[in-house]
Amino acid sequence: MKINCIAIDDEPRALEIIEDYISRIPFLECLGSFRSPIKGFEFLKANKVDLIFLDINMPKLSGIELIKTLSPRPLIILTTAYSEYAVESYGLHVLDYLLKPIEFNRFFMAVNKAIDAGNHTASEPKTMEPGSAYVFVRDGNKLVKIQRDEVLYIEASGNYQSIHKHDGKILSLIKMDELLQLFQSSRIVRVHKSYAVNADKIDSIQNNRIRIGDHIIPIGESYKSGFYSLLKPSDG
Repeated sequence: MKINCIAIDDEPRALEIIEDYISRIPFLECLGSFRSPIKGFEFLKANKVDLIFLDINMPKLSGIELIKTLSPRPLIILTTAYSEYAVESYGLHVLDYLLKPIEFNRFFMAVNKAIDAGNHTASEPKTMEPGSAYVFVRDGNKLVKIQRDEVLYIEASGNYQSIHKHDGKILSLIKMDELLQLFQSSRIVRVHKSYAVNADKIDSIQNNRIRIGDHIIPIGESYKSGFYSLLKPSDG
């Protein structure tokens, strides 16, 4: 199975090295390389890419700034000569972080994380047919099938989203906004920067607090209007 990838780096020699490394790995398919992050961004909007090799320190638009503009987001391996960016990169859920000069064995180890985890974009369902009763969500190194009506609420927990059900919870690294896209056309709605609830599971609402079983979920000020409009009683 091929992983489609691109490389973005303003240094010509760095691009040459990455292109050479990609050519040595049979399961990688290089769709292009770009010295301009803007050109790379334009390509990403028009083409399906599973993995990006992305330099951090670039003029006009840094690699980290570029990551924040991408939705949906491919897998990303950051490349840089500056180790001080490592901490910031961890919060972006990148696949790996490579310090220049990059040795081939380290490059190969980073790429293999996509295969070992089984989580490159080509193999992971990000959307479901409208009206589907279930979605697939990655939990660790496996995809878990979740019935939409099983979900009680979703809670942001550090770098993870906790999907709470009657029989436990599932931890996913998918961002909250992306996770809610999976549940599109359902009754799961954002009520707080850190919470989304299944409106059909609500037991009561009092003082802008939602009770679902033994769980109390706050309603954020900026989410009140959209949430309460969803709960308008039906005629009859």
